Amino acid sequence: MNPSTLTVTSMTTAEEAEAFRTLNEQWISHTFTIEESDRKTLGDPFAAIVEPGGDVLVLRDGGEVIGCVALVRSSEDVFELSKMAVAPAARGRGLGRQLIEAAIERARQLGATTLFLGSSTKLPNAVHLYETAGFQHVDGEQIPLPPYARADVFMRMAL
Repeated sequence: MNPSTLTVTSMTTAEEAEAFRTLNEQWISHTFTIEESDRKTLGDPFAAIVEPGGDVLVLRDGGEVIGCVALVRSSEDVFELSKMAVAPAARGRGLGRQLIEAAIERARQLGATTLFLGSSTKLPNAVHLYETAGFQHVDGEQIPLPPYARADVFMRMAL
């Protein structure tokens, strides 16, 4: 992997939407069960995320999509950081951090003042990454609740 071949851009093609679906189904089904809300979002991310004012960022190494993250608009200035995935073969190289940093910057461009997320104690590496990126643990009642039964860690960040 050559750092000069890494790019993060907004999802624009059906091929990128398919990569978003595949990368997320892979990690979700590995540890959890794919839920109805996952199927809806992953089945048509343009309708579920982009059209309501959010964005999906894709990380490419050359031509291959190896990571992704979604920014789901919850209200005018509040977004959920969601559906972050890095291909198994590309993990451990700091790409998750690169995706989070790009997502925070993109959220600001979209007018966000707050980012929130739901994660799981079964994903300690992800939770640690969110903590080191600046997310703070909060009670679930303090954020718009992510629609996933697997979420038992709730975090928020002021931008």
